[in-house]
Amino acid sequence: MDAAELDRLIAAAEAAADVAGAAIRPYFRQPFEVQLKADRTPVTMADRSAEAAMRAVLTERCPEDGILGEEFGLKQAQSRRVWVLDPIDGTRAFLTGRPIFGTLIGLLEDGQPLLGVIDQPITQERWVGARGRRTTFRGPFGGRVGCRLCPALAAAELAATSPAMFQGALMPRFQRLAQAVQRVSWGGDCYNYGLLTLGHIDVIAEADLKIWDWVPLVPIVEGAGGCLTDWQGNALSPKSKGDVLALGNPRLLGPAVDLLK
Repeated sequence: MDAAELDRLIAAAEAAADVAGAAIRPYFRQPFEVQLKADRTPVTMADRSAEAAMRAVLTERCPEDGILGEEFGLKQAQSRRVWVLDPIDGTRAFLTGRPIFGTLIGLLEDGQPLLGVIDQPITQERWVGARGRRTTFRGPFGGRVGCRLCPALAAAELAATSPAMFQGALMPRFQRLAQAVQRVSWGGDCYNYGLLTLGHIDVIAEADLKIWDWVPLVPIVEGAGGCLTDWQGNALSPKSKGDVLALGNPRLLGPAVDLLK
């Protein structure tokens, strides 16, 4: 893919992030109805309005591409390129008025992550990553892209969204990693991965992530010098089970995987 075509796709992703933010902001810290989906996760009109807006932009700009969204499913599954959308990653944070959720926009090409966006529409922070390029970040509070080369797990900051994601045998595996690091913090959803690229978090281990949760993160983390794999250290793919391990220093992958076995 030439640079001009990649630039066009990145512009489409950023336009989709713009309209998603415009749809989300009027609902933030306001009263609105919350529904439960079949999997007992919450959904709001903000989620659905944001995804509908993104779909409209991407359909107009990239009519040949497929779209897979958390709220409205798959369109044009046969397409070589498929946009993967999570309008509000961290709906519980959104519901409780915490600006640590984010809109996730990813693009798969032949099943491989090509580009990704994390957009925080309240704090106006945005990360953009694309295969073969350095991740970019902009926001009002400063921050420079570049993962921290933490020398050892014993000095690492570990983050995960919730203990509830570690069901059954996953919890003792996660606890082995947690006991090996310096500190563990909870909460954050996709925002944690953005902070990893800015050097504030060293390790993220999570489970039960859906494809729209991780596709946008791969080029963002890799473009900042980190790595994103499953708990076995394998590259993520649409067939992955949903266990995800992100590291700011790829040299710590082996020791982390050993603890998660």
